[in-house]
Amino acid sequence: MAAPTVPEPVASFIAAVNDHDDQAFLDAFTVDATVDDWGRTFTGREQIKSWSDKEFIGSRGTLAVEDVDDTGGTVTVVGDWRSNHANGRSKFFFETDGDKLTKMTIREG
Repeated sequence: MAAPTVPEPVASFIAAVNDHDDQAFLDAFTVDATVDDWGRTFTGREQIKSWSDKEFIGSRGTLAVEDVDDTGGTVTVVGDWRSNHANGRSKFFFETDGDKLTKMTIREG
């Protein structure tokens, strides 16, 4: 079975994560974007980078996409997350504005 199609800009963001490309990861977000990681909120690129350096890109994370739902401005991606920090099925909710991410929320998949 073919992998589900992930719409842009989320597809490029996931590629940056899986390539461990810190700059492309940060550039995917708006300046005032928010990451909600299981209820812990990080706002702005500086806080997002600090979080990512420890728990996301810095922990060599990769996401194998299993399911995608694109409805009215929110893209939901369910996949298998593997890293040196945490592992398991996770659900990512992406809110976008043009070609940038304004919010990424991570929950149990």
